[in-house]
Parts: sequence; C-alpha cells; structure tokens
Amino acid sequence: MAELHSSIVALVSLASGIASNHPAMGQCQLSKLRRMGITEGQIATVVEIARHIRNEAAQRIDHTFDEKTAASMPPIELKTNDNCCSNTTSGQDCC
Repeated sequence: MAELHSSIVALVSLASGIASNHPAMGQCQLSKLRRMGITEGQIATVVEIARHIRNEAAQRIDHTFDEKTAASMPPIELKTNDNCCSNTTSGQDCC
C-alpha cells in the first residue's frame, strides 16, 4: 500500500470527522495542519466539502424516512442527481 503524505492523512481525517459529526470536531487535525503550513484557504475548502457531504447525506436520509413513513410533511427537494453529489455553495466540486 502506498504511503500518503501526513498532510493528506490529516485532511482526510478532518473531512471524515466533520462529515460523520465526530465529537472531537477535528481539532487535533486542525492544529496539525496549521503546524504543517497548510493554508487556511485549503482547510476551509476541505471543511466546506465535508459539511456539504454531511448535509447532503442528512437530506437523503430525511427524504427516505419521509417516503417510508408517508409523513405529512412536504417532501424534501434533493439538490443532487442520482449519479453524483452536487457542488458546494461556493461551487466546489466534491466528487
């Protein structure tokens, strides 16, 4: 297995922690990334993508729940297509 640079590992760990609502909130990874000299802009991009994926997953779960339970709430409009995820608010591609 190929080794990944430690900054890539920290970015992936940060993103997965955010997307999974991990209670540590990526604070360890943020500190490590800043010490490595990763720019705030790069970190912000990763955070935006992770939050977008987390929110998109929650929308899909809510939509499926509503369909299965025939909830009387208005249906949630998903902002994605079936083939891939949508872009983040700033237009960043997350696929």
